[in-house]
Amino acid sequence: MLTDYRTVIVVLVAAAATFLTRLFPFALFGRNNKEVPHFIRYLGDILPLAIIGALIVYCLSDFISGDINVVAPKLIGVTATAIIHYLKKNTLLSISVGTIGYMLLIHFVFI
Repeated sequence: MLTDYRTVIVVLVAAAATFLTRLFPFALFGRNNKEVPHFIRYLGDILPLAIIGALIVYCLSDFISGDINVVAPKLIGVTATAIIHYLKKNTLLSISVGTIGYMLLIHFVFI
């Protein structure tokens, strides 16, 4: 069980780790107008798509069960996200609509 002291330490360590991982690229490439290596630019272009693909595969991995209460809300959420993103080209809006729609479906429709 975490005491108040340990909770504060955990939060401080998490905050420091987050800050340092955000600071690292700027410290490494931000000085003296250094050119960012081609490989790093390539990773910056390709990794977001790879992560999205991995998340889609992970989220839709329950299709094997075949339960309509599991499959339908996920399909509707993914479809809503894709349609909103195609129409509006707004990532935050797309993710919000898909997530909120999915949560509403699993709590109120597919119980």
